[in-house]
Amino acid sequence: MNKDMMNLVDDVKSKFNLLNVDYPKDNQVAMDFEKEEVHSVLAHVRAQGWIQLSLLTCVDWLEENKFQLVFLVFNWQNGIRIQIRAKIDRDAPQFTTITGIYPGAKYYERDVHEFFGVEFEGNPDSYKQLFLENWDSIPPMRKDFNSQEYSDTKYTAREYKREYRRGAGEDK
Repeated sequence: MNKDMMNLVDDVKSKFNLLNVDYPKDNQVAMDFEKEEVHSVLAHVRAQGWIQLSLLTCVDWLEENKFQLVFLVFNWQNGIRIQIRAKIDRDAPQFTTITGIYPGAKYYERDVHEFFGVEFEGNPDSYKQLFLENWDSIPPMRKDFNSQEYSDTKYTAREYKREYRRGAGEDK
């Protein structure tokens, strides 16, 4: 771990309730917080130079009945990536938008809403369907989504005939 990462972690620990810290890769640190602290942490690290939101995604922890939001931010000056992570309730997945800190988050929030069902309060664009027009089932990236069941209810069963053709140059 380099000195910049050590200073970053020490700074964050001194200001916030850091639940856990991991180092998944060189120049990357992952920090876990309670959901109530995420906005303050993101605003703090943005002011410190982590100006690019590279990704916002979601992990489904079905056995814990939680979703984990993962915000990946990048600092162009020192090349360090930070994962800011927080778990939210899976039964009522709500989180306040971070578009006031990272305006580009509106697209990531839209994606997470569509594929996991997380509602981002304050981002009206997150409710617009992007990929799943007229989707009427649970979001497809949830671990309890049954793709076979969905397919069986939406599409008529078809028989497929297997045809094998020899490629050019093969013996007959």
